[in-house]
Amino acid sequence: MQSGDLTIINNALHQFKIILEDWIPKSASIAIARGEQYIYFCSGTPNMHLEVGLQVRADSIAYRVLQTRMKTEAVIDNSLFEIPYYVIGYPIYVENQPAALIIVLPQNFIKPKLDTYRFLTGRQNEDWIPIPIDKISHIESLQKKTWFYKDRTQYMSSITLKELQTRLPDSFLRIHRSYIINIQFIEKISRDLTSNFIVVLQDGTELPVSQSYLNNLRSLLEF
Repeated sequence: MQSGDLTIINNALHQFKIILEDWIPKSASIAIARGEQYIYFCSGTPNMHLEVGLQVRADSIAYRVLQTRMKTEAVIDNSLFEIPYYVIGYPIYVENQPAALIIVLPQNFIKPKLDTYRFLTGRQNEDWIPIPIDKISHIESLQKKTWFYKDRTQYMSSITLKELQTRLPDSFLRIHRSYIINIQFIEKISRDLTSNFIVVLQDGTELPVSQSYLNNLRSLLEF
């Protein structure tokens, strides 16, 4: 393909971004894949590690859209973007060839599509106990199991953090691959001996904040 043709296509693809900015956050990233590679990419905030010419992976949303020609969406934790994100893929055509338009939204823009939980039912020994959601201080993933806490008491849940993330109220925020906190229970946010951020809850529990989620915490609490 000649450089002039590439410029024309790139200008046309950039129009997608201009139109989409009226409907999606400016921090969203936009990519377009055609054939076996990405032909357009505009990174939002935080920066996504993707570039034009990168091969479309078989486990990606872009690949699914190209194969099925159907709208596809998912919440993904481990990805080539290196941070959790919400992605929507749309089948489109570029130069009369099938393509995939990919919109990448950071984790804090994920909006629950189902009714939010009012209770979580936790297990202790052989008992199942429903706990009001606003009484839960934090939720933890440990040894492939999910645990949530009320008054420092631990309950086991059958729901994964990934699933919970889409149905918890806005007062809950993921701060680490293994932790979701209820911001109503935050006592303070401090730094540890290595200058990494930690969240200290009202009951004294200290939880680490990973770099992947720090921007979300800063944005929500404005510090």
